[in-house]
Amino acid sequence: MKSEKKVSPKFLLGSILFATNTYAIAQEGIVDNEAVLGTVNVIADSIPEEIESKNSLKVDTTRIGKGVQAIRDIPQNVTVMTEKLLNDRELDDFRDVLKFTSGVTFQAGETGEEDVLMRGFSLGQAGDILRDGMREASLITRDTFATDRVEVIKGSASMLFGKGSTGGVVNQVSKRAFFADYYQLEAKIGDGRFGRLQADLNKDFGKNGAVRLNLMTQSADQWGSKDNRNGVALNWRNLLGNGHELMVDLYHLKTDQRPIYNHPWLLTGNNGELNRKIVPVLDSKNFYGFRSDYNQTEQTVVTVGHTVKFSVDEELKTTLRYGKYERDLWASVVRFANASLQPDGKAVSLDNMPTDATVLTRNSFKGRRGISDIFQLQSDYSNKFELGGFKHHLMAGVDITHENAKRNNNNSGGSLALSDPLATTTVGNPNDGAYRADTRTWIYNEFESQSIGVYLQDIVSLSKQWKVVAGVRFDRFNADYYDYVSTNSGSRADNLFSPRFGLIFEPNTSSSYYVSYGESYNTSGDTYQFSLGNFAPGSNNEKAANTPPEKSRNLEVGGKWELFNQRALVGLALFRSEKYNERNTDPDTAATQMLLSGKRHATGVELSFAGQITPRWEFFYNHTWIPDAEIDECNESTCTGNAQREGDRPGLTPRNSASAWTTYRIDNKWRVGLGMTHRSKQSPVGNRSVVASSFTTWDAMVEYQLHPNTALKLTVTNLTDELYADALYRGFYSPGEPRRVYLSINSVF
Repeated sequence: MKSEKKVSPKFLLGSILFATNTYAIAQEGIVDNEAVLGTVNVIADSIPEEIESKNSLKVDTTRIGKGVQAIRDIPQNVTVMTEKLLNDRELDDFRDVLKFTSGVTFQAGETGEEDVLMRGFSLGQAGDILRDGMREASLITRDTFATDRVEVIKGSASMLFGKGSTGGVVNQVSKRAFFADYYQLEAKIGDGRFGRLQADLNKDFGKNGAVRLNLMTQSADQWGSKDNRNGVALNWRNLLGNGHELMVDLYHLKTDQRPIYNHPWLLTGNNGELNRKIVPVLDSKNFYGFRSDYNQTEQTVVTVGHTVKFSVDEELKTTLRYGKYERDLWASVVRFANASLQPDGKAVSLDNMPTDATVLTRNSFKGRRGISDIFQLQSDYSNKFELGGFKHHLMAGVDITHENAKRNNNNSGGSLALSDPLATTTVGNPNDGAYRADTRTWIYNEFESQSIGVYLQDIVSLSKQWKVVAGVRFDRFNADYYDYVSTNSGSRADNLFSPRFGLIFEPNTSSSYYVSYGESYNTSGDTYQFSLGNFAPGSNNEKAANTPPEKSRNLEVGGKWELFNQRALVGLALFRSEKYNERNTDPDTAATQMLLSGKRHATGVELSFAGQITPRWEFFYNHTWIPDAEIDECNESTCTGNAQREGDRPGLTPRNSASAWTTYRIDNKWRVGLGMTHRSKQSPVGNRSVVASSFTTWDAMVEYQLHPNTALKLTVTNLTDELYADALYRGFYSPGEPRRVYLSINSVF
């Protein structure tokens, strides 16, 4: 077993000294007159804003903070992963983007508990994954074929986006049409019978506007599991004159996957002991489920937007969106069979390691389906002006959301008897083609919510160096639920205020320092719509539905520096994220709601770097170090058994997580790249007695320029074929991807 790799305070001190001491010499730059732009071989000044992300790891502005803002003017840690980074690292699956985001972890689940966490707080189920600043449904498969960049803002962000936003939010920025002709095609093959075709086609129709069409199709066998996808995204923009712009966007993605739902683990130590290490022993690419297993998702989204620019500094942007999101999962659960079913009559353990003859059971199943219809109307106003002798950047807006959701998180179809020949297989016989007919019927719990939010924020320039950020948001949240099994129904309503404050010091055009404070809320509706079973009076589901929102706060101090002749952006932040009234089970059996008596925190450091060190050498790095994370308060009714207890580190909150990617252009023909992803040890949520070991994976890339506009690229991910636990549940794990090899050709014309 690998020992835990700790990052000492010296590492962080060195990082700070690096950012400080290199600042002055970096401004001198490195002279290199050769323009190296990669596949898109155009003059830098002529690259449209809409495709700058294809050619650089560094961006200067973002809309994630509401309105167009310089990243240095946002008093929180912001990480942007551009299309160039996504393409270099072969991040087609959005889940891989999250995996390479420091501070993000994954929770596997039996009956709906799956989640993505940031800094140990819910990101996926809380609805904090956005597209163009608007919420999407949770727990769907996403793809990056129509994504220009991915923006991550960490810490409380409820003032910007409403409920949720405790650990942060992740925003997918869609590719927009632009007023030039541009055509890009990519074909990619790989092991596991992987094949993928993508097209990014943009046409300028003059006075009739511009259209951008992105197409994608993918087929992958993956040694028994599969990942087939088809997507189309169409964006039309037209400048109507007098500062008016109209935009229509159509997005459709359909996926058909056969997932490796889980692999069983072996543990060191003995029952009752703490810190028992999880030992993965099955090959990560081995699929032991049924050919009838599936995870199918489909999303169709229609967006209409109108922007009016009253002047260079004043605009009003209004967006209307309807999205339909569907997810349907049916998967078999794999376990080591007990001793009586093993050929040697002994239980599988570290002292009796599995062989090809070892028997696995797959007689139990997990089935869940979710359907969401989401209507959203959002209007954002932004203006820069002078008032009272000070410069102001005012942002205000309103958003209205209506969601209708149907859920059934536990429809497995029943278990097979162990005497059934289909109920077992062996370690040496993966992907045996077994099939189980689906005879299930579906009954849903139904949830309907409406929310309206109003926000106001002002950035006031007190002087050339000092700025104050102050904002507040009010949300009215209403939710209704109906249980078709027991015919129980209920509702709740919440009024939420979310403040945000910040102070920014900018001594020059290349550096900024800030301190910020923000609050956020997690409404109970985010929890009970994923609950199991019915809402009978006195049930935990009904209590959850009756519980007021949880509250969180985030305090952050940091700095951002543009280095190397402003070709790179470095960020460093110290943060404390705290949930100070977390839901706990009330020990009073007559209680009608959960207690808001829990408290936990995560304190740490964020470090990021994106851009060029020299015109030939590019580097991206993000690192989250959380040396201090603890459950501060938790009553015995909630923190019991194997669950984390008061004083424990929260589950899925590793001390270190980091991702790096660097490329170097050797000459006009050759470019090479190397990447790393690291996550330190962590325990599953709900099981304090086991721990998954730290892991580090390496990726490599070699690219050859066949023509100024055509490149051939070879990529190998997980070079060492590291076997590790990627997503954790309290009784099993989902394995990380095995080593994969991809060969792609990309052409622009």
